[in-house]
Amino acid sequence: MKIAVEGCMHGDLDKVYDTIKYIENTRNIKIDLLLCCGDFQAVRNEKDMDSLNVPPKYREMKSFWKYYSGQEVAPVPTIFIGGNHEASNYLWELYYGGWAAPNIYFLGFAGVVKFGNIRIGGLSGIYNARNYCLGHHERPPYNDNTIRSVYHVREYDVHKLMHLEDPIDIFLSHDWPLGITDFGNWQQLVRYKKHFKDEIQQGTLGSKPAAQLLEKLKPSYWFSAHLHCKFTALVEHEEGGRVTKFLALDKCLPGRKFLQIVDIESDPGPYEVQYDEEWLAITRKLNCVFPLTLRRGDFGRTQLDMQDCRQWVKSRMEDRGAKPCEFSQTAPPHKPSDSVSNTTFSGSPRNPQTVSFLELLDLPYVLDNALDSRDTPASLPQKDDYSEDIPIEDEDDLEDGEPNNENRSSWM
Repeated sequence: MKIAVEGCMHGDLDKVYDTIKYIENTRNIKIDLLLCCGDFQAVRNEKDMDSLNVPPKYREMKSFWKYYSGQEVAPVPTIFIGGNHEASNYLWELYYGGWAAPNIYFLGFAGVVKFGNIRIGGLSGIYNARNYCLGHHERPPYNDNTIRSVYHVREYDVHKLMHLEDPIDIFLSHDWPLGITDFGNWQQLVRYKKHFKDEIQQGTLGSKPAAQLLEKLKPSYWFSAHLHCKFTALVEHEEGGRVTKFLALDKCLPGRKFLQIVDIESDPGPYEVQYDEEWLAITRKLNCVFPLTLRRGDFGRTQLDMQDCRQWVKSRMEDRGAKPCEFSQTAPPHKPSDSVSNTTFSGSPRNPQTVSFLELLDLPYVLDNALDSRDTPASLPQKDDYSEDIPIEDEDDLEDGEPNNENRSSWM
């Protein structure tokens, strides 16, 4: 299976898909899957940009709306996770995962799916210690604080992923795992990104929860983005044991290393996205302690009788199938011909895909259950108190340009 891995999408779907077509034509190969490691920016219309945490001068519609509306169709199956620049209102509709557009699948805030016989897991968002132990209390429309905290990784989602026992082939995170630079050429990295040196030497570059997942899951491949550069590493988990190939990539700009083709041994196709039995069982078991307010979830002592739950899930999948529900629109797409947007906020709709997923697992819909979080509680840090891993963007990283079609970097 030939998989294209892409760093930060930033809404430039047209450019990335054009680059994939160029590679397919020049190398005479067929790409089976595209994986995107966050900052996808699934912006459907002008109103979605109210949930996108970027400076106003960088708020552009970009090209996702074409694929959402059906004007364009993704030429290769695409799976993505969320980063820290997302249309968070839309991704919340698909908290458990689902089709963001035809042939474009969001893994959810945390999730695992199968593509053929390849098992792909992922964790959306970035790590922020202040918000890690809080519940998912944010709801659209977001205020100046919740527009940022909504994409901070939560302990609950990591807790679910830590219960995985079956081998994972590929894992996606937006953040790099903490300490990953110890396993690669960090000296070369700091020659390109000088401001990383202090964090690397202090052991603070990256996400602690991602590092815990790397140690627990030991996937064959781990792909990340966020820091807008390429970096490779080989993590040997025990002497003579499993090894994780780590790859971080840049954003889609000319001359930048934003895309790489990886060959992974797999069964022959055809390939399609399917639910993962173990992940569905974990989701079913732990949904009862899903924290939806500021309060920390009480799930530390949750006992998982996985054998019985997996058997129940297996029976349900045999009856209803393993394929996710089909895509459906829940908001009007952007219309370039409209000089003024007439899109208005209408709350957070129940996405039919999420409803179908919960019906499959016989679970209640709880995504619209919460205290009103639009008034920032005193216990939350104010806007100026937030500390992110990196600035929102460096201005020289936001220049326009065509994709670098000659990007053919090696693994190490």
